[in-house]
Amino acid sequence: RVDGGFPGGITQSADNDDLRLKNVTELAIEVPKACITGDGNGTIGTWTTASLPQARILNPNATFTRPEVNGGALTQVSRLGNPLVNELVIGLKDKDTFSAAKPADDAQFATYVTHPSLPELLNILFKDAVNSTLGANLATLAPTHFPRTDLVTAFLTGFPGVNQLKTVTPSEMLRLNTAIPAKPVAQQSSFGVAGDDLAGFPNGRRPGDDVVDIALRVVMGRLCYPIPVNGTDTDLGLCQPADANVGNVPFTDGAPVNATMMDDSFPYLAPPLSGSGTDMVSE
Repeated sequence: RVDGGFPGGITQSADNDDLRLKNVTELAIEVPKACITGDGNGTIGTWTTASLPQARILNPNATFTRPEVNGGALTQVSRLGNPLVNELVIGLKDKDTFSAAKPADDAQFATYVTHPSLPELLNILFKDAVNSTLGANLATLAPTHFPRTDLVTAFLTGFPGVNQLKTVTPSEMLRLNTAIPAKPVAQQSSFGVAGDDLAGFPNGRRPGDDVVDIALRVVMGRLCYPIPVNGTDTDLGLCQPADANVGNVPFTDGAPVNATMMDDSFPYLAPPLSGSGTDMVSE
């Protein structure tokens, strides 16, 4: 087992963050939790959608500002709950179907979670290089237990006692237990629940949660190993270390994210940078 990452592998560095001098668009609202919890157990499920008019007609007298006319009923064309699901979990032939579906209908996509392709893709790309670097003979980097009950829990049902709703309907959405207190910036772990911080992703998603690294580690089998809960290593019973050869490796995209990069009050994201990219680099 390798606890410090693969020798020669990439580590987190601002040099790997190509977006560090870029702005993002944010839509932020702040809502009292009493307005959204209802009669359940205090845990909510959330997702966002984007819709477009159903019809598009090309303007025969097109102008720069009016090349087409759009009309008809608004039709859902995109959705987002947990990060990276549509991009890396749902197969190409079903991406549009997933984008137009509601979480209540997600049983049709379950195979993509129980038998994911991403771990095998990473295995195909990197197994030989990893074995060569480590002087090892790992048969596979991909977890070997199927169905992937650990991913079903992470993406579709939530964790009992952490972010699972009172009524469990397997569905892809972001879940938040409003009864778990938020943590001050200095006490937050970028790795959320896997970093012994129950107030972080996948229990909701804070701006300082490193969701890409967390998702990579979970997909490659992190939940097959004990995770710290209140300072004690806890076996979740979803799978075993033998099921995930590299499940305890700290996979990373190399770009660091943490709460200290954000503001400590709503809306939390830092003020936008001004000027062009060239100006920002020179500053």
